[in-house]
Amino acid sequence: MDDQAPLYPAEKPFISTQPKFLQVLAHIVSYVFHPVLFPLVMAVVLSRLDNQFYGIPDKQLKLWFLSVGITAVFFPIFSILIMKPLGFINSYLMPTAKERTIPLLTSMIFYFWVTHVFNTITGPPLSLKVLLLGNFWGIIAVFMANIFTKISMHTTVAGAMIGIMLVLMWNGHVNMAIPLLVSIIIAGVVGTARMILGAHQRGDIWLGYIVGIVVQLAAYVYMR
Repeated sequence: MDDQAPLYPAEKPFISTQPKFLQVLAHIVSYVFHPVLFPLVMAVVLSRLDNQFYGIPDKQLKLWFLSVGITAVFFPIFSILIMKPLGFINSYLMPTAKERTIPLLTSMIFYFWVTHVFNTITGPPLSLKVLLLGNFWGIIAVFMANIFTKISMHTTVAGAMIGIMLVLMWNGHVNMAIPLLVSIIIAGVVGTARMILGAHQRGDIWLGYIVGIVVQLAAYVYMR
């Protein structure tokens, strides 16, 4: 059985050859900009950048953030935490594509639910609905790509960050030059960190960027 080819082409993990201190910095960047935090962090960022949030009571905003935090952050994290003791994954780092299959499916369910809820209630600005829908479409795209290659989820959400900044810029509500530049810099740092750690091949890094940007722009076109 050990001599058989793995079920997934990306089954073999990559090994970093970079200096130790660079790997430590890359690990810090990877944790700070972890994909699981993206929906909540970007929802808060949007509330500060998009003037369509102005006038919405703080209590209402906090309820929205709580809903996103519980459904799209807490539940996925909790699910992954219990997967290792149950034997569904061997490591919380999930170094191979195969190990990410069940966590991705589980998170997909939660992302669908929070997207459905926010698209059926009145009040949330367009940018927030686009963010959540793009996030849901993004995890579907990652799941499909993950069958063939270990696409970077970190650069997927980094690309999604750029995508939602472009959405705000096209809406013309505020000057998005600086936020867009900052998002591009962060995306570059995240991609570099993943390369330093040897977590992905170069093509998987760029594929993540492309998927992240495309799903957010597609969600915007769909929601308009």
